Amino acid sequence: MTHTLHSAILQNVKTALEEDIGSGDITAQLIAEDAQAKAHVITRERCVVCGIDWVNEVFKQVDKNIHIEWHVSEGDTVQPNTRLFSLAGPARGLLTGERAALNFLQTLSGTATICKEYASMVSHTSVKLLDTRKTIPGLRQAQKYAVTFGGCYNHRIGLYDAFLIKENHIMACGSIKRAVEMAHTIAPGKPVEVEVESLKELEEALNAKADIIMLDNFDNDALVRSVDMAAGIAKLEASGGINKTTLTAIAETGVDYISIGALTKDCKAIDLSMRFSL
Repeated sequence: MTHTLHSAILQNVKTALEEDIGSGDITAQLIAEDAQAKAHVITRERCVVCGIDWVNEVFKQVDKNIHIEWHVSEGDTVQPNTRLFSLAGPARGLLTGERAALNFLQTLSGTATICKEYASMVSHTSVKLLDTRKTIPGLRQAQKYAVTFGGCYNHRIGLYDAFLIKENHIMACGSIKRAVEMAHTIAPGKPVEVEVESLKELEEALNAKADIIMLDNFDNDALVRSVDMAAGIAKLEASGGINKTTLTAIAETGVDYISIGALTKDCKAIDLSMRFSL
């Protein structure tokens, strides 16, 4: 685990518990302070498991006396009614941490699950499916982590690690050529990607020596022509409203990447349940 991801997990969990517990879990006070309990969590639907480190951190921050035993591994594909993990420890702590832990697990497993579904649709091609910055606020690192467990790949993490020059940037700079030149000057070595909306703009981006060119809402015929034009010069990324209906045909045009906002913004949380016993 990278230092950045570890820091994100600590902050994610701290924020989630503060928002949920506030000044204290008043309902948990119905239970004797010294009461011990056991619990286990199952999934009610098929999913790719993701978010184990977030769950562990929730219960660690709630009560270090809680013991967790995992019956699955990160990235496993499991069937409905599979027992994911078991818990034992102070009853109050188990109940206080339940919702935050399951929120992380259901969201990240949902992200990984939809990514695996999309990735399986193009597994016969060499294309890489990329996420976008359309993530749940505050969970950028977490969702991008989950994407990789579904067999997809991360685009840039934020505005700081790669250039993505779009229409308004080009207009402000004066031309594609000027924008690419400035990008190489500002941060030598950083990837420079340019979004284009026509074959003419593609040619300009190729001449400007962009590293990656995003083809925005190109039809499949134009994508095929673009692949021929860019061969050996730049990588191509198809983008713009791509869904399950259109994905496979676009992948078969030969583009290098396809970016899909739905991988993170349209994920459906997995239905999980915690069963508790004193």
